[in-house]
Amino acid sequence: VQLQASGGGLVQAGGSLRLSCVASGPSYSRYAFGWFRQAPGKGREFVASISRSGSVIEYKDSVKGRFTCSRDSAKKTVYLQMNDLKAEDTAVYYCAAKQTILTVNPSPEPANYDYWGQGTLVTVSS
Repeated sequence: VQLQASGGGLVQAGGSLRLSCVASGPSYSRYAFGWFRQAPGKGREFVASISRSGSVIEYKDSVKGRFTCSRDSAKKTVYLQMNDLKAEDTAVYYCAAKQTILTVNPSPEPANYDYWGQGTLVTVSS
């Protein structure tokens, strides 16, 4: 599967952005998806994940209540709606996918995902 992320940009603190990740290739429904981010000088960290069916969604503690992850099978797209953005959310955001037979999400480490998009930059000004 190939992943194409988009939707990043510059936003003021308190604002919103919606990231999209379009998956090309067959068997979209066999993949769980994750969102990760990498701030300058830091490692890549887990943000959110969504299971194959979309019924299991997990979030990093610091984004709970502000970010919403969803998927649209008809469009083969995964979304990350980000509200009430903070300066510490500034990072390059990546979508990732893992083909799995399980109904739960992969463990939230980058190494557990097999496919990655190119990243989209989110900058939050304070």
